[in-house]
Amino acid sequence: MLADVATGTVLGVEPVRLRVEVNLASGLPAFTVVGLAQNAVREGRERVAAALRNSGFELPNRRITVNLAPADVRKEGTAFDLPIAVGLLAAAGRIPAPALRAVAFLGELGLDGALRPVPGVLPVAACMREAGVRTLFVPEGNAAEAALVRGLDALGAPSLQAAVRHLTGAARLTPTRVDPASMLSGVSRPALDLTDVRGQQTAKRALEIAAAGAHGLLLVGPPGAGKTMLATRLPGVLPALSVPEALACTQVHSVAGLLGPGRPLVTERPFRAPHHSVSDAGLVGGGSPIRPGEVSLAHHGVLFLDEFPEFRRSVLETLRQPLEDGFVQISRAQGTLSFPARFLLAAAMNPCPCGYRGDGTDRCLCDPGMVARYQGRISGPLMDRIDLQVQVPTVPAASLHAAGAGEPSAAVRRRVGAARERQRARFRPGSRTSANGHMTPAEVRRWCAVDGAVARLLTLSVDRLGLSARGYHRVLRVARTIADLGGASAIEACHVAEALQYRGLEREAM
Repeated sequence: MLADVATGTVLGVEPVRLRVEVNLASGLPAFTVVGLAQNAVREGRERVAAALRNSGFELPNRRITVNLAPADVRKEGTAFDLPIAVGLLAAAGRIPAPALRAVAFLGELGLDGALRPVPGVLPVAACMREAGVRTLFVPEGNAAEAALVRGLDALGAPSLQAAVRHLTGAARLTPTRVDPASMLSGVSRPALDLTDVRGQQTAKRALEIAAAGAHGLLLVGPPGAGKTMLATRLPGVLPALSVPEALACTQVHSVAGLLGPGRPLVTERPFRAPHHSVSDAGLVGGGSPIRPGEVSLAHHGVLFLDEFPEFRRSVLETLRQPLEDGFVQISRAQGTLSFPARFLLAAAMNPCPCGYRGDGTDRCLCDPGMVARYQGRISGPLMDRIDLQVQVPTVPAASLHAAGAGEPSAAVRRRVGAARERQRARFRPGSRTSANGHMTPAEVRRWCAVDGAVARLLTLSVDRLGLSARGYHRVLRVARTIADLGGASAIEACHVAEALQYRGLEREAM
């Protein structure tokens, strides 16, 4: 007797459709799982056997062979428990074969037969819908997540017994329904506001430009100047997530197992701030099995690296590809996986090892060699990829006591949103480019063309600063964003001049 059950898994964040084939044959009783199944999958035999018995079903006293097809795809995790159990019952005649048509299953079984949530449900649900599956059985804790996929009935089952009763017609489960747009519309903005930051007008302006054009930002200044305060308020001036962006973020967080109870959708832009002791795999992804790193968890959000030079140089160098391409490619012996990584980089650092260089006092005792070694921890190619490099000086005491809180984040966010709308109207539908900071060289030539006095100013300044071709393009991108914030159709000399002011590290050679 043979049964065939649909299920799926994820490789990286890419879903893969799988089949669970269950065969009952005569011979000595045995329970074998084949098809490149890893430890957690093979251990599922014990969970399935106990769950069947404790749910009122008998484990067939036959030679049981479970094949996870295709057999050349590595199978990880516990989500195969439910499809294996359903396949066993179908092969034994307890579930009618027609009930399994256009139906798929995901879920971990407890020994008592209860279904427990598993990671990666959203991408698998999308894959199942594209494959023609109409109904997906998942644990109750994953039902709202699976229901984010339109055109698919997500049935949240509390237990194996409840799933079987639905399949046999004894008691029907109700499909879960959610509306991603309404979930996003009810999101409150972050409590951290720019009004908390006194002074630092130049840094606040750079924050606005970074948010408007998705430009990388580096804040350099002494301890206590407000670098971290500024960076943590960056999500508050970014536009709200769109539905496609929220679903893309949710897929990554689902695979990483970071969707908590009652939180099926990522509704706010991610803000990730890993410690400087993070490993290469922790930052860009890796491990066994391969999991997304911080750059992918910050997809469509902010990656904040405080104490920038304290990160190991090998770790920082891994940022170069995702900053350019918007994704991470990880190659291992078993294959190559890609993770999305379209994040906004915000970094902060002190100007020297002690932190007090240039603060107007004589506290800094660092000699030029110490300063050069400290700043040299960040390579030129990486620095070249950061569009906005801003000095954050010590705030005078008078500014701390001054009346008036300054401009709130909501006002800045409105200007940022208007600039982003201009950019969306500029780039063709379906383009991978959605913000000026992501423009390709061809798009820079098309949308950032300058001539006459503006071109001469740009050429002279670039020669004096010694910018690379990449740096030249990045100045143009920033100038285009400044023009968008001002509602200008063409890049003017004032826009280029301001953009050049944010290449501070080249200008002062640190």
